[in-house]
Amino acid sequence: MSELNMELSSGIAAFEAKEFARAMQLLEPLAEQGDPQAQYRVAIMAQVGLGMVKNCARAVKWMRAAAEQGFGLAQHGLGFMYFQGECTRADPAEAARWFRLAADQGLAGSQSTLAMMYEKGVGVERDAAEAAKWRALAEKDSGASPATS
Repeated sequence: MSELNMELSSGIAAFEAKEFARAMQLLEPLAEQGDPQAQYRVAIMAQVGLGMVKNCARAVKWMRAAAEQGFGLAQHGLGFMYFQGECTRADPAEAARWFRLAADQGLAGSQSTLAMMYEKGVGVERDAAEAAKWRALAEKDSGASPATS
């Protein structure tokens, strides 16, 4: 196991153990080096204020960096930020774009959110067929995938 992988594993373990100051210390340098798993967790800590003062600018920066690398959980997280107007302006169309990218990777939480958006015409044109498609995928994938919402 490389030194970077050990640092990432240690950082994730600290994050899971709610040792957020230690997690930030280990993960932020890896986020700076472009690791999407580290970027995602640093974003969460900044967004919620875990082990640091809540910092929306850092939260959006790191969530977007991980999302742009195709990290599904970060795509969902960024979609949620735009959907709720959390740490950024609310932008339902931008939310739908990120939820779709995560949904395409099989994240049931993104699929069901996208289904609701198509049902109600939020950020997308109302489309019952699209809604039904995403709802069915969400139900299928929620049984198979540990990566829900």
